[in-house]
Amino acid sequence: MTLQLDRICIAQLNFVVGDISGNAEKIIDACSKAYARGARLVLTPELSLCGYACEDLFLRPSFIKACDEALVRICRELAHYKDLHVVVGHPSGGDLRTRSVSTPLRQNKASVLSEGLVVASYAKRELPNYQVFDERRYFAPGSEPCVFEVLGVKIGLLICEDAWFENPAHSTAKAGAQLLAVLNASPFHVGKGSEREQAMRERVSETGLPLIYAHLVGGQDEVVFEGRSFVLDADGSVVGRAKSFEEDHFDIDLVMAESTPTLPKPKAIQLSARITVEGTTELDLWHALVLGVRDYINKNGFPGVIIGLSGGIDSALVMAIAVDALGPEKVRAVMMPSPYTAEMSWVDAKEMALRLRVRYDEISIKPEFDAFLKSLEDEFRGLAIDTTEENIQARIRGTLLMALSNKMGSIVLTTGNKSEMATGYCTLYGDMAGGFAVIKDVAKMMVFRLARWRNENDPFNRGSDPIPERIITRPPSAELRPDQTDQDSLPAYEILDAILERYMEQDMDVEQIVLAGYARADVERVTRLIKISEYKRRQSPIGIRITHRSFGKDWRYPITNRFKD
Repeated sequence: MTLQLDRICIAQLNFVVGDISGNAEKIIDACSKAYARGARLVLTPELSLCGYACEDLFLRPSFIKACDEALVRICRELAHYKDLHVVVGHPSGGDLRTRSVSTPLRQNKASVLSEGLVVASYAKRELPNYQVFDERRYFAPGSEPCVFEVLGVKIGLLICEDAWFENPAHSTAKAGAQLLAVLNASPFHVGKGSEREQAMRERVSETGLPLIYAHLVGGQDEVVFEGRSFVLDADGSVVGRAKSFEEDHFDIDLVMAESTPTLPKPKAIQLSARITVEGTTELDLWHALVLGVRDYINKNGFPGVIIGLSGGIDSALVMAIAVDALGPEKVRAVMMPSPYTAEMSWVDAKEMALRLRVRYDEISIKPEFDAFLKSLEDEFRGLAIDTTEENIQARIRGTLLMALSNKMGSIVLTTGNKSEMATGYCTLYGDMAGGFAVIKDVAKMMVFRLARWRNENDPFNRGSDPIPERIITRPPSAELRPDQTDQDSLPAYEILDAILERYMEQDMDVEQIVLAGYARADVERVTRLIKISEYKRRQSPIGIRITHRSFGKDWRYPITNRFKD
């Protein structure tokens, strides 16, 4: 009896950058389990062996050597699984700076392992060098298609960016592929899932081949990979979709069908798999933020987090995310009232801590504030009170939080949102002090949306209504002077966020934004604040990227800069 390929498994796994041995063990374990379920082809994501993205680790010869050795280990460990083929993403090759005849170029590769041998290998051809990507810094492009056979089925390999262009898919189909397998590490942002599926439909339409999209899951510093691997049949329809924001051993069943007028290829392949329900924008954002926090804290070995809880909506949202990510036992809230803190602020902060069952402490900053003013009394004599005194309060709080972090080992989560980071409405070494900026890429109006969404939903069974209603409805305020509100210093957030999106994310200039219906005074004010706040943002902690352009690797503007548009 002749065997045929009946099942393919996507090992949609959460790998740790640099944990080459641990990642190899994960791949071996996933393959063993997939084989027991009947799979004879296992696909792992792009650069699964080392994790994505390794940045300048790729430049270290010892790192590449360790990856090469781990690939040999996987080959050896899976050698006794008859007919099993495993596609592993990994870096390979020598130093790009050498470029000698004897030294191979470093490449982003996918190797096909079967019964102890590397039976095929493919080098990524299209190397992205935009947004968060720097692949041309590390890799040389490949040039040849790769088609290998598993039990009578010819599989064509592509790696991520390759599948966004026509030529790699076309040449792979021309080389005899009956099925396209695409390994991916494509960072999440709002709307990216549907963009991917549409781009892959275009490849299916051009080649007439079904396509399997094997994607990474997990958080890595500022980026999140949401999984959501999927399968397209030869007509472009989604016939399977893996889970989002969690690991999934995703099995795909194959049927070899005879050719038809619409599918003229011999023994056309039909695919089927489990389909998960697509999430809403708020659900996807919540899961992305939770996964980003969980992986940053756990992969870096922090025992927990500390949050300066103010009674405002930003810190409330960050605490709700942290509890969903880590559990209440790893979250500590510290309320630090000043002479200007409204009673409702500490009442609401304490109420939220009780709802989420986190440790809650109050440390008044009045003694330290009075001491600072006393020390500076002679220097400040005759000068009006201004933002200096406001910033002193914020910096006292930052010092207290960092002292607790040093003593306890927990990391401070900062609570500034994208609107504040854009305009500099934050205090350097004050509320910007900390290790991880959870909502750094979440604009203020989205902060309100997410807070309301979380009060109405309980995705991790941590309790509904975690955020007191008054925190959401009261006017936002830094509470650093009497009767202060954010709108004393900034345009209405509806206007600010709209201008920010157009200028920062869409690269529109001032005139274009004005023509879109926004007052010139507001546009010029917001864009000026964005420009003059660059020096602050360079000193801020990294934060989770949830838009296609965040204040991180996506945004690389000079601090010293006189250009005006």
